[in-house]
Amino acid sequence: MARSEEPRAWTVGEPGPLTSGPLSLRARPRPRPGADELLVRVLVCGVCRTDLHIVEGDLPVRKAGVVPGHEVIGEVVGKGPDASGFEEGDRVGIAWLRSTCGSCLYCRSGRENLCPNSRYTGWDADGGYAEWTTVPSEYAYHLPTGYSDEELAPLLCAGLIGYRAWKRARVPHGGRLGIYGFGASAHLTAQVALAHCATVHVLTRSEAARALALELGAASAGGAADSPPEPLDSAVLFAPVGDLVPVALEALDRGGTLAIAGIHLSDVPVLDYQRHLFFERTLCSVTANTRLDGEDFFRFAASNPIHVTTTPYRFEEADRALADLEADRVRGAAVLRVDSRTAS
Repeated sequence: MARSEEPRAWTVGEPGPLTSGPLSLRARPRPRPGADELLVRVLVCGVCRTDLHIVEGDLPVRKAGVVPGHEVIGEVVGKGPDASGFEEGDRVGIAWLRSTCGSCLYCRSGRENLCPNSRYTGWDADGGYAEWTTVPSEYAYHLPTGYSDEELAPLLCAGLIGYRAWKRARVPHGGRLGIYGFGASAHLTAQVALAHCATVHVLTRSEAARALALELGAASAGGAADSPPEPLDSAVLFAPVGDLVPVALEALDRGGTLAIAGIHLSDVPVLDYQRHLFFERTLCSVTANTRLDGEDFFRFAASNPIHVTTTPYRFEEADRALADLEADRVRGAAVLRVDSRTAS
């Protein structure tokens, strides 16, 4: 199928439930790269639960009519005069973190993901649910070989945030890790943990996800509110369900850590100090990732092949992909084939 002469993009109108039709496909002029930006022809774009939070209004509007999408694989087709590190024809990855100030306490101490002036792809600026997009060259990624475009797309957020969550959970080498929820990010994080000799226990409501977890090497897979078969050294909560926080904390052994990986979480019930936090259990959140996290993760992916499970959708099916994601009908990660030449 030939590419439309007029570029198209999915835009968020009035955020709300998917049934209200907040997302629409529109013609848009091709964007012009800024002085430090790359112009990118989008090949594929992963569909992330954060996109769902933006479309449905769980996150506040930061740019009216924004184009969602921050797991972008594309080809560099142009660049501004100050853009560096990439040439036309290069394959490029665009992730959630789009820019930071570079001068605040957090940026200067290696914690740029906490920068108060940070901006994000598909929230503050238009993302990858489009045929063309732009990205500051300093925040774009060179990508490992050995993966298809569809396999690489989920690594740019599901992979990166899962990698940071795994680090924040302080999983000891050979330790016992509980994973709550088992979608795009969790199925990648489990493989990182397994590569570091962890015993992985998955707890999720989806039978299909439990089956995938066992296929990938999890030691057990049970319901989201079940108790794992042994106390956990660490846990990561991917499901945006606050009710699972006390469940996961209670499953931790003494000194264990629970990391919450999502950008949005429903309210957490009142915690019982003795049952949930005593014996030096730790509860922490995960806020985006740094570019160093990304570089470390892609080096890991280059030397440790990751099995990326994807469910492909045509570009015109972005709204259906989000609906399937919300209803737990996606196996692994949903990916939009934006350029028809990526279809098999």
